Amino acid sequence: MTKPLIVLGVSRSGTTLLRVMLDRSPGIAIPDESFFVPLLARRHGRTIERKRFLDDLNRIPALPAWGVSPEDVAPRLRSGMKTGEAISAIFESYATKVGKPRWGDKTPMYMRHLPLLEKLFPDARYVHLVRDGRDAALSFLEMPPGTYTRTWAHPGDAAQFACLWRKEVGDARLLGQRIGPGRYLEVRYEDLVVAPLQVVGSICDFAGLPFEAEMIEYAGAVDVSEKPHQQRLRQSPTVGVRSWRDDMTPADARAFEAIAGDRLTELGYELRDSRLRSPSAQVRVALAWYDVRLAAWDATAAALQRSPIWRLRHPPLSG
Repeated sequence: MTKPLIVLGVSRSGTTLLRVMLDRSPGIAIPDESFFVPLLARRHGRTIERKRFLDDLNRIPALPAWGVSPEDVAPRLRSGMKTGEAISAIFESYATKVGKPRWGDKTPMYMRHLPLLEKLFPDARYVHLVRDGRDAALSFLEMPPGTYTRTWAHPGDAAQFACLWRKEVGDARLLGQRIGPGRYLEVRYEDLVVAPLQVVGSICDFAGLPFEAEMIEYAGAVDVSEKPHQQRLRQSPTVGVRSWRDDMTPADARAFEAIAGDRLTELGYELRDSRLRSPSAQVRVALAWYDVRLAAWDATAAALQRSPIWRLRHPPLSG
């Protein structure tokens, strides 16, 4: 298998739209969100023990959703292989099943695990889709109840989303600086919906994928019947689906810009209040506290996932 392509982007930045387009290329298979990469990396460390790894695969909902079984993955595994290679074998099994030569991933949650992705997949290429954070906040906060489990780590208002957006976009751009333009490409959601042929074509050139005009003709070909937050995929790319200028309250816009105005300015987005180009000392303290809480949340999740409690809470799906 060739080098994977990982689509990066903050939640509600249009990454599903981009995934659907790229997945229509004959050169790559990008399934629905995986969620299991940090979990398996935490549970298995640097290398795997084959039987234990396969047992964990029996407990992961993404595999049956993709039409992949542990038995499909098993021939690709061996004890002592690197954990990143074993995780790649899962994606490779899916790509083979759908007749594609290469795999990709699109899971916004992984924006919090970029160093781990670098370690696991040292040859991966990345496409980072950036959207104006205020529009992404509107979309996120309008998601139907029950779409995701709300915890303090999931934003409940514009200011909280600004903390997440500012950090995750900044972390992805730092990744780009580390690995260079040969492996990192940044594109804008706003450009994607205006000129999808050109943007998708540029991504295919970057990633070495075959490009076909039919890649953007996805409307009506995607089953979103059980995904109320993805109903826009029934339509072709649409400009101005959400506009923070029209739909965001002045108070929410100011709250977002007070926290992430510097990142918006860095990316060339216009501010409602130009005085908010850099966070105040008070906001910097709040951002630091957000980082501490997020790190504590991730550390707690990691400890639980490594412990026997995880297996008790997640019995084998077949049983």
